[in-house]
Amino acid sequence: MPKTDAYEEEVLAAFDRGKLDSVATKAELAKFKAAARATAIKDRRVNIRLSSGDLCDIQVRALEEGIPYQTLIASVLHKYVTGRLTERPLPSAKSAASRSPKGRSTSAS
Repeated sequence: MPKTDAYEEEVLAAFDRGKLDSVATKAELAKFKAAARATAIKDRRVNIRLSSGDLCDIQVRALEEGIPYQTLIASVLHKYVTGRLTERPLPSAKSAASRSPKGRSTSAS
């Protein structure tokens, strides 16, 4: 688990002392509870085949995040189907092709 900083320690201590009050309205709380219930319902099982390398990479990433790897897979799939999964742009092939190895000229002699 990641280490907590001084501010986080202060917030945790205030929580433990009962000094924090919720600012959410009853309607907001009901909305959050409904969303949590809908998200937590896992009523279907899916079996998939993955390459050993991909599974190993997923398990490493899950370990770094501090969550089970199956939870990570479910989270990625959920983000994808809800349109919240974004891809990083790949480096441009043109910019990679214009670079030459050290000491070599790209122009013909």
